[in-house]
Amino acid sequence: MCGAELKNLPEGVQRVAAALQTLNHPHMPQMLDDAARTAQQAADALGILVGQVAKSIIFRRKSDDVAVLVVTSGDRRVDEKKVEAHVGGKIGRADADFVKSRTGFSIGGVSPVAHATPPVTLIDRDLLRFDVVWAAAGHPHSVFPLHPSDLQRLTGAPVVDVVLAPVEASAQPVA
Repeated sequence: MCGAELKNLPEGVQRVAAALQTLNHPHMPQMLDDAARTAQQAADALGILVGQVAKSIIFRRKSDDVAVLVVTSGDRRVDEKKVEAHVGGKIGRADADFVKSRTGFSIGGVSPVAHATPPVTLIDRDLLRFDVVWAAAGHPHSVFPLHPSDLQRLTGAPVVDVVLAPVEASAQPVA
């Protein structure tokens, strides 16, 4: 992307694009016609599996009010107890004002990079089952592709287990 193209993008997307360029990431943000505020919306817009959406979830560490970013697969649910074990303290839900003030992004567009204040970040290892995932790029209409291992390079975060065990189809009762 050149400078003129960046100026036409929302401010959050401009920050993400600049960070990706600085970090030598080969793929820049793409604007979608429809919003991708949820993993399902993003998957539908991109024609991919929900699991290929690298969703960014912000929590609030209660002891010091620090933002905790968990990047996980769109088809997984975060296990807050596992997150607490990795970040050294209790966490709580973050409201929209907290997310915006700490990250600079609105809920539905939180990127794993280019935060206003660097969060404590964890990447869930279940993302590694895909060759390509898509992450929010600073706006509910913007995403960028990457290999899951690039998340560690781009954020410096550890890859850990922070999700609830998926429910296997065979474990579900048959009606």
